Amino acid sequence: MKKEKQEIITFKAPESLREALRGLPNRSEFIRAAVVTALDNLCPLCRGAGVIMPHQREHWDTFLMDHHIEECSACKSVLLVCDRDTGASHNIHDTEVLKKQKKL
Repeated sequence: MKKEKQEIITFKAPESLREALRGLPNRSEFIRAAVVTALDNLCPLCRGAGVIMPHQREHWDTFLMDHHIEECSACKSVLLVCDRDTGASHNIHDTEVLKKQKKL
């Protein structure tokens, strides 16, 4: 298996972050894992920018014609709900409750 070429990347960090990282046994591995985790959890609309551009907003507004946003009553996360779906709840907490009830 060919080993992937590695490159050194540096970034500025406040002293408090530098101090927090100082005690870690493998700072590089920790930072790599944190970056990969952050990249895996990017907002699908803004892709981490924190802002949606005008064309993205047009697509979002079209999407909202058949969808709405709710807050999960269990964990307070934001849910995107399809207004066309009249079937079962897609709330994962409801699904977990149903699984537990079936086991009883």
